Amino acid sequence: MQGYDKHTYEPFAVTVDLAVLTLRAGALHVLLVERGQEPYAGHWALPGGFVQPDESAETAARRELAEETGLADVTGLRLEQLRTYSEPDRDPRMRVVSVAFTALLPDPPEPHAGTDAAEARWQPYDSAAGLAFDHDRILADARDRIGARLEYTCLATAFCPAEFTLGELQQVYEAVWGASLDRPNFRRKVLATPGFVEPVPGAARLTGGRGKPAALYRAGTAVALHPPLLRPPREGHYA
Repeated sequence: MQGYDKHTYEPFAVTVDLAVLTLRAGALHVLLVERGQEPYAGHWALPGGFVQPDESAETAARRELAEETGLADVTGLRLEQLRTYSEPDRDPRMRVVSVAFTALLPDPPEPHAGTDAAEARWQPYDSAAGLAFDHDRILADARDRIGARLEYTCLATAFCPAEFTLGELQQVYEAVWGASLDRPNFRRKVLATPGFVEPVPGAARLTGGRGKPAALYRAGTAVALHPPLLRPPREGHYA
């Protein structure tokens, strides 16, 4: 454009960060990489990196995920843009604005570190603290977003076996929300929500207790929950 000087404003970089969550043994886990380069060499961080001039933020996110963790073609990976983080001092190298994405991934494979990551692994959410940059904040925001999706969608059934008990479904909510739920009340709400779950006729499973086998269910045909299944009120972010 004639008369426009692109050097009028100080240049800055755009990066992407990915908060990818899953459930393992009933506990919430997050995908982390150990940084192999400065800044924060040796610290754990969310996967991510710089957006190249010829790619979109989502394209960069999928590329970085593949390069740093080996998760190149993950079935069911639906990236959701979380928010933009733009504090001037969030990166000691230069002014960096990050577009963060989040995803809740059922039954993921083991990651394998690559490019500038020294290691990659699924780490329990409760022990993922002291991350590089502002990744603690991004991770907390991601959990809050995923928790909200469980309130209004049937996403939780994707993290259960094809046939599951209501107790197994409740574990998903408790792991993501970080709260204990009243079992009878949870059961009543689930069964009263049209299309959420469907009973498996004649099927039951022993759950380790002394009572009778628990009835089995499968995911219903609904996508959204009407009414929503609201999480217990909590102050601030999840613990």
